[in-house]
Amino acid sequence: MSNQTINLNDTLYQYMLSISLHEPDVLRSLRETTLKLSSHNMQIAPEQGQLMAFLIELINAEKTLEIGVYTGYSSLAVALALPETGKIIACDINTETSAIAQDFWQKAGIAYKIELRLAPAIETLDSLIKQNHSNSFDFIFIDADKNNYLNYYERSLTLLRPGGLMLVDNVLWSGRVADRHNHDKQTQAIREFNQVIYHDKNISICLIPIGDGLTLIRKR
Repeated sequence: MSNQTINLNDTLYQYMLSISLHEPDVLRSLRETTLKLSSHNMQIAPEQGQLMAFLIELINAEKTLEIGVYTGYSSLAVALALPETGKIIACDINTETSAIAQDFWQKAGIAYKIELRLAPAIETLDSLIKQNHSNSFDFIFIDADKNNYLNYYERSLTLLRPGGLMLVDNVLWSGRVADRHNHDKQTQAIREFNQVIYHDKNISICLIPIGDGLTLIRKR
């Protein structure tokens, strides 16, 4: 028994993966391709991708939204878990990394489920709200520029249906959020975001220390 979340050293982490991770070959290949990039630390952990897929199946999600695509691991994990009628609107501004994502979506045979929108995400979210998509998304994942987390959250909460699930990545920010001497803009932005959602009475939250910290948000 333990009254605190266990610390994972590399040996225990590898054991955990060995008895829990079922990663499709196409996802593993994408992860290996991404590791060759200088920005590979932006890649989510494979166990987080599996958790996202599990949640998609658990809530029977069909209409989903992703803010921040990178090389497409999270969107691919979600798309593989979605039913044939499921859809993802995927928001990003980087054409080079999005091209990698599109290549692997095609390889996996699920590209028809994903609509990539290469534009500032706030513009896409505002457009969706104007087009009467409020209260209609089952699942939303936020993993983009940290300075806009509150802007993404507010718009996403409008778009999310009651009972829907929103996931927000990097909420522990490699521990920097707990360092009271750290005042860089991104760290401050995540701290502010964490405080705002903690006090928001319109949602239920659960922060999981997986990857770089993942907050689950359920709209009431």
